[in-house]
Amino acid sequence: MMKTSFINGVFQGQSGNVLRNINPSDTNDVIEEFARVGREEADLAISAAKASAVDWGQSNPQQRFDVLDFIGSEILSRKQELGELLSREEGKTLTEGVGEVTRAGYLFKFFAGEALRIPGQRLDSVRAGATVDITREPVGVIGIITPWNFPIAIPAWKIAPALCYGNSVVFKPAELVPSSAWALTEIISRSGLPDGVFNMLIGPGSEVGDAIIKNGSVDAISFTGSARTGASIAQQCAARMAKVQLEMGGKNPLIVLDDANLELAVDIAVQGSFYSTGQRCTASSRVIVTEGIYQDFAQLFAERTRALRVGHALDPKTQIGPVIDSKQLEQDLSYIRLGQDEGASLIAGGDLVNLKTPGYFLQPALFSDVDNSMRICQEEVFGPVVTLSRVTCYEAALAQAEDTQFGLSAGIVTSSLKHAEHYKRHASAGMVMVNMPTAGVDYHVPFGGTKASSFGPREQGSYAVDFYTKVKTAYQLPM
Repeated sequence: MMKTSFINGVFQGQSGNVLRNINPSDTNDVIEEFARVGREEADLAISAAKASAVDWGQSNPQQRFDVLDFIGSEILSRKQELGELLSREEGKTLTEGVGEVTRAGYLFKFFAGEALRIPGQRLDSVRAGATVDITREPVGVIGIITPWNFPIAIPAWKIAPALCYGNSVVFKPAELVPSSAWALTEIISRSGLPDGVFNMLIGPGSEVGDAIIKNGSVDAISFTGSARTGASIAQQCAARMAKVQLEMGGKNPLIVLDDANLELAVDIAVQGSFYSTGQRCTASSRVIVTEGIYQDFAQLFAERTRALRVGHALDPKTQIGPVIDSKQLEQDLSYIRLGQDEGASLIAGGDLVNLKTPGYFLQPALFSDVDNSMRICQEEVFGPVVTLSRVTCYEAALAQAEDTQFGLSAGIVTSSLKHAEHYKRHASAGMVMVNMPTAGVDYHVPFGGTKASSFGPREQGSYAVDFYTKVKTAYQLPM
């Protein structure tokens, strides 16, 4: 049965425009079919969200807690089933898929609790006898546009706070991963939310996304995706004075110093660089190593890269699943060719992998002898393609790590407290990891970067209140 969008409390939107959800581990496997919607349905969803916004915005904390707790509880109770669905449509391993679903469940649980403790203040005025109440109120209608690489976690960390703080939602997931979005929507549809508070639209960004961004009834946009699209959204939102929150990628450095534990450093590099097929904005795509440990590190890193088992996402032996689709695979391959053309040495991987099922399988690629000015060191590949460079000392490593337009995540592997503390303070990134992979952030702490990686208030944790609410200051004299 063809699945549809969710508008004003009803699954609807049948059309002749069909979206087929293809398994990247087996392109013969059509997971589900969906009816695409367009501008007309987007406008209906936005109207429904606007009509519901006032009442939901005035709902009590217990009602919001109950809704969000229900959603989180069901996600967690079905994590194996939903994780398998996620891995089947996105291509990350089953372990990673279940882990992502678990994170989504806890995100809803966390914001259920936050609904009971929305912050406010009462202060004495400088004017005698007067008091000042500082409260947070919902923004209104939130447009949420999410990418394909985390098809349930990223929607969760946007939808949950939006509902927690009393906003209505119009959600457009990426067309490459509609099944996880639909499964999440089906759970939300039974949570007790009033009709119109949450809407989900399956359709192309050129129509549905554009309608959400341009509609004057949408008070704020939360977007995760490419820097180019993010910059365009920022301009359009500024033109109509809409609030905007953007997460746009990274080119994250991992520094390895001479005093690092070699095995630990390589484990951190492999996990941060290649897991989730490198399709994470927090992936360690630039590994910068000081010369005393460089040779041994490069040899072991290359061996571990060549040994990674690429395979079907649902195969328990698989370490690296497929690339999401043919377009992304060609992008990865084009950067591998570019790296070779630029003079870098491909010391491991970079080849297509043929398996029993037709899919987008690529052996992770590791380059050495790179110059940081090369395009493969400056542009986000968004795949399992990593550069390895040699520097003389910590100061040179820091300078190279900072030489990028992005600033999402950064890491260092060292046994030196001095260098660890210095790097935490001086790295121009929103998130800094010491002796840990650059990828992976807890659900209860803020997520976001600097420079071209992010724009607007942070996501996740208690800091999400800054985007999803507006502040009101009210004065009062005694009656």
